[in-house]
Amino acid sequence: MAHFIDRRLNGKNKSSVNRQRFLNRHRDQIKHSIDDAITQRSVTDVSSGERITIPKRDLSEPFFHQGQSGIKQRVHPGNDQFQTGDKIERPKQSSGDGGGEGQASDEGLGADEFKFEISREEYLDLLFDDLELPNLEAKESADLMDYKVTRAGFSNVGQANNINIIRSLKKSIARRIALTGATKRRLKDLQEQLTQLQSQPIGHDAQIKQLKSDIEICSKKINRVPFIDDFDLQFNNYAKVSIPTSKAVMFCIMDVSGSMDQATKDIAKRFYILLYLFLSRTYKTIEVVYIRHHTQAKEVDEHEFFYSQETGGTVVSTALALMHEIQQERYPTSQWNVYAAQASDGDNWNNDTPLCGTILLRDLLPNTRYFSYIEITQRPHQSLWQSYENISRTHPQFVLKHIKDTSDIYPVFRQLFTKSKS
Repeated sequence: MAHFIDRRLNGKNKSSVNRQRFLNRHRDQIKHSIDDAITQRSVTDVSSGERITIPKRDLSEPFFHQGQSGIKQRVHPGNDQFQTGDKIERPKQSSGDGGGEGQASDEGLGADEFKFEISREEYLDLLFDDLELPNLEAKESADLMDYKVTRAGFSNVGQANNINIIRSLKKSIARRIALTGATKRRLKDLQEQLTQLQSQPIGHDAQIKQLKSDIEICSKKINRVPFIDDFDLQFNNYAKVSIPTSKAVMFCIMDVSGSMDQATKDIAKRFYILLYLFLSRTYKTIEVVYIRHHTQAKEVDEHEFFYSQETGGTVVSTALALMHEIQQERYPTSQWNVYAAQASDGDNWNNDTPLCGTILLRDLLPNTRYFSYIEITQRPHQSLWQSYENISRTHPQFVLKHIKDTSDIYPVFRQLFTKSKS
């Protein structure tokens, strides 16, 4: 097996451009490999790169060629087995997938798979491709302005790293032509006169001496003009332009009661880690509020949300009520797009389930652009799921999904946040 390492410098990002062209050309195959990889690795390792394998047959390029039509007769030298009219079997070919079943053989050449590494940024771009927060709207507020740096023409002053070499040289040439044009024309005339006098008989020594003196003066005058002057320098000018942006807040709600065993909590943690990575990567202005609950709800930080251990019963309405309280106090809908994601194993105190539906319909859904409920369980759905299912039929911004094991995390995540086609 041969390994090739390209150590060439990326002159003007030529290698980077070629790499992006390759990734775009085989985007479907690469995304398929990533979708398979994400179900086999820990989501906590999602921020690292990935080793991608593409079958060689998927790298083939379409091409046009002239086909062989009609009936052709050929004479092959050395033929002692076939007669006219005999049918020859098609030669057997390898499967081309780099592997197969059966006994080993010393005949034929296999087709290797193409393997390469993608960087962390490339991996995340492909992982979260076509995903967005649904129903995102721009909110009108003075502090919702973002800024980007754009080209704003050219300037006579600036930093050395922003110098525009081509424009500076063009201006230098124009200046030297303007300052030395007349002198160069006079120098050319003097040189022609000197050539004519030097070709004539003796008797023009005084004139020749004067011409040489004038030529020297003109040459010195031309040479005194600098090749480039401070006046010639041109710099690329950049300006900060304000652009409207949107702010979003995501409420993450998780049941940490005694009914949530460690395996269920681990799946919920993985889902939220994936969600947090997506949000922090996709939006510059994004805040995440973590709410954990058992019989009581509490706002916590990221570390306590994922790793603190709790026991006790389950009262879901306490978390929903706390979310509404925080949203009304800190995240008014006139300035923020409000989103929520709730993870639970489906258990809840039976008398509390109607109250959950009331809080959702009365307080949360009118102020929430998207609310997703993730139920992680192997058991049949209980009253909480049934109540939420009724709400989802009349409120399209409320979506509920079922996760059974870790392999369901990424597919469900993509279903929740797939970019709308409209």
